[in-house]
Amino acid sequence: MNLRKTCAARRVAITGMGALAPNGVGVAAYSAGLRAGRSGVGPISRFAAEALDCRIAGEVKNFRAEDFLTAQELRRVGRSVPLMIAAVAEAFAQAGIDWRDQPVAAKQAWGVVIGSGGGTPDFTEEQYRRFFSGQLGRVSAYNVSSSTPGALASELSLHFDLRGQSHLISTGCTSSTDALGYAFNLIRFGVAERLVSGGADATITPGIMQGFCVMGVVSRSRNHEPEGASRPFDRSRDGFVLGEGAWALVLEEREAARARGAPIYGEILGYGSTCDAYHRVRLNPNGEEPARAMELAIQDAGVAKDEIGYVALHGTSTLLNDKTETLAAKLCFGRRANDIPMSSVKSMIGHPQGASGAAGVVAALVAMNQGFLPPTINYSTPDPECDLDYIPNHAIARQVDIALCNCIGFGSKNSTLVIGRGNL
Repeated sequence: MNLRKTCAARRVAITGMGALAPNGVGVAAYSAGLRAGRSGVGPISRFAAEALDCRIAGEVKNFRAEDFLTAQELRRVGRSVPLMIAAVAEAFAQAGIDWRDQPVAAKQAWGVVIGSGGGTPDFTEEQYRRFFSGQLGRVSAYNVSSSTPGALASELSLHFDLRGQSHLISTGCTSSTDALGYAFNLIRFGVAERLVSGGADATITPGIMQGFCVMGVVSRSRNHEPEGASRPFDRSRDGFVLGEGAWALVLEEREAARARGAPIYGEILGYGSTCDAYHRVRLNPNGEEPARAMELAIQDAGVAKDEIGYVALHGTSTLLNDKTETLAAKLCFGRRANDIPMSSVKSMIGHPQGASGAAGVVAALVAMNQGFLPPTINYSTPDPECDLDYIPNHAIARQVDIALCNCIGFGSKNSTLVIGRGNL
């Protein structure tokens, strides 16, 4: 029995979105930032970064964590927790769901499947700092429980009293793409009716920043010009800018969502994932497996390649990633690759690690619903090996019905989603 064909009638609607990004807190502000091509990258403010080679990052600004958790609760969790709680609260509000007044049966029907590459590393680093500085009595009693990546999903379930499955997918940079793909399949195949999905990462910490500096993958030449440092596909790019944020989506079986009168902002149509099986942190430069992930997602969606009107690229601003992803797009789309507008929102928000996929999906959804496509900013010098239409520097007016959202990650992972505009 072909399970996919048996369950093909179940469609997965996106009925709510939430966004906390370096260039805008809230979906409306995030959308406005994307349309304006506004960078959220600046000097690191969270800790003293003068000794680091890279002293800039995409921090979420004007966010009050205390609006979502008490002071006591904030001492027991990492920054990604209140970020994700805030994003989910906005997504529920958009979806018209009052999570505070749900009967037990409804709470049991809501599950959580989110992605995060780092979980809560700021909390964990602080506990190690206290331990190694001899402050043993100040090590938190929640050191173990709150340091596990899965705690992020648990905190969401606890905060909103969601009693269905509570899972976290951690697959590096593809984490939230994979979480959305898993959630999509759970609803499509009848295992779940409604899920909270998306992703969050808040990895701007002294230890992680130093680790990326040692690896030589972050931009070190534009500390004096932070807004121009993340420049995907530009010839002068010299590494990514670390970012943070949270992007949440409410997913429901489409007919059930329509029956309750829910707004439908879009649909997940297909998901594909592959592995290069090549290297711990480097991509295979031949681009074959990223291209195959795109192909699988398109096949799974049951659409033609000619129907893809926009591609949200991973576009980290590293020499190898951008070149390889460009090649992968050409392998997948052939000659038509030159005609499809593509862009990387990381040029504006930095690289939010495992939350990247969800950031791209929400960006594509708001753009499709508002009739524009976001730009790749800081694109000034073309790279002969990166020669597609990256929507340079300025958003364009365009009505698109179907988009492809791509992610490439450490560990040779490649994951892709195909999404459709609402009410197709």
